[in-house]
Amino acid sequence: MSSRRNFIRNASIASMGIVAVPGFARNSFSAIDKLNVGLIGVGLRGTNHLQNLLLRKDVNVTAICDVDQERIAIAKKHIAEAKGKAPKVFGSNDMDYKNLLALADVDAVVIATPWLWHTRMTVDAMEAGKYAGVEVSASNTLEECWDLVNTHERSGTHMMILENVNYRRDILAVLNMVKQNVFGELVHFRCGYQHDLRHVKFNDGKTAYGKGVEFGEKGISESKWRTEHSVKRNADVYPTHGLGPIAVMADVNRGNRFVSMTSHATKGIGLHNYIVKEGGETHPNAKVKFKQGDVITSTINTANGETIIITHDCNLPRPYSLGFRVQGANGLWEVDGSRIYVEGESEPHTWSEAQPWLEKYDHPLWKKYGEYALDAGHGGMDFFVMNSFIESAKENIAPPLDAYDAAAWSAVTPLSEVSIANNGEPQDFPDFTRGLWMNRKPYNWMKETY
Repeated sequence: MSSRRNFIRNASIASMGIVAVPGFARNSFSAIDKLNVGLIGVGLRGTNHLQNLLLRKDVNVTAICDVDQERIAIAKKHIAEAKGKAPKVFGSNDMDYKNLLALADVDAVVIATPWLWHTRMTVDAMEAGKYAGVEVSASNTLEECWDLVNTHERSGTHMMILENVNYRRDILAVLNMVKQNVFGELVHFRCGYQHDLRHVKFNDGKTAYGKGVEFGEKGISESKWRTEHSVKRNADVYPTHGLGPIAVMADVNRGNRFVSMTSHATKGIGLHNYIVKEGGETHPNAKVKFKQGDVITSTINTANGETIIITHDCNLPRPYSLGFRVQGANGLWEVDGSRIYVEGESEPHTWSEAQPWLEKYDHPLWKKYGEYALDAGHGGMDFFVMNSFIESAKENIAPPLDAYDAAAWSAVTPLSEVSIANNGEPQDFPDFTRGLWMNRKPYNWMKETY
């Protein structure tokens, strides 16, 4: 952290070159050198964003909001330790965030709250003229997806979905390979969120992760709200970590789009088994019926003829993997096994080790800032996603991951829910760009600024 702090102080990120991003809306005010940022939600995720923002010379954290006063106290302590000015504080009730949005000394907001608040807070932020960054997923329903798009277009204010996996080092290297046509014409992708979250969905009400089988009112941190989605929804409720990077590689919303999707779910036994194992058969939560299937598989068809398989697998014991595969006419890369096959380069019918390829095609951003990014959180991804947000907000231009992306990626959740309920019936994807995807140009991902 200290090396990155010194770097940012001595070679301010504010000096990075700015490149205009294709978009549909732009506010009238000019670029600014120092951005006033408010944070709505300073739990574990919000505090991570706060710590990264406090290292920047081009950001003032002017306001914070959270209904948990313990989290407010922690945030204030971090700001004081960074020798920042005491922020305005909000959180007296659930709607107090609107008073933060009314502040003149807030240019942009970072929203890191429970999922059900994401869209309404982002919409309110855009309506208030604040550049909004929202954690994933951005929306829970198709109506909310349209709310993001319609508010962006009506207000002329931008929002960015803070999908950090788009900035993972191997993902950006593979994106570089895609742009340089290593795999040839793209045909098929696989991705997902395969992560044992049982220790996240349950705890003892005192420790955020790793102990106990409580959730809801008796839980703490994510178990307080996240587990209810597994109780009440049979859907892929968390698609964007996998789908976001693939959508960029496939130029979705910029020359391509999602057309339709089918989804299927297995039976759901993992969460019940965990409760019985850790809390006993007589624990009250052993009687809870979880609606969500343990493994949910969705297949998307795109306008350009590719297929994308997305897997949600969070309720069973397993190692972590986002399950990426990128496959084209000339070869493919798979993250599991760190393997690659390129026709004419690899031994026929034999996998090659992917690491030399990842190093050869290492992205310019990681080459330039990787040393300073690594301790920012999630292996450095958090530095790059927040940097893109801040630089875009300072220029008040469309971000790399915009309202149309947030809507399209988040729509997987409600569409998968309907498809599963109807025995895998295909669901049509809304065209959130209203036809403009055909002429929109892809964002220039291959530069070393953001």
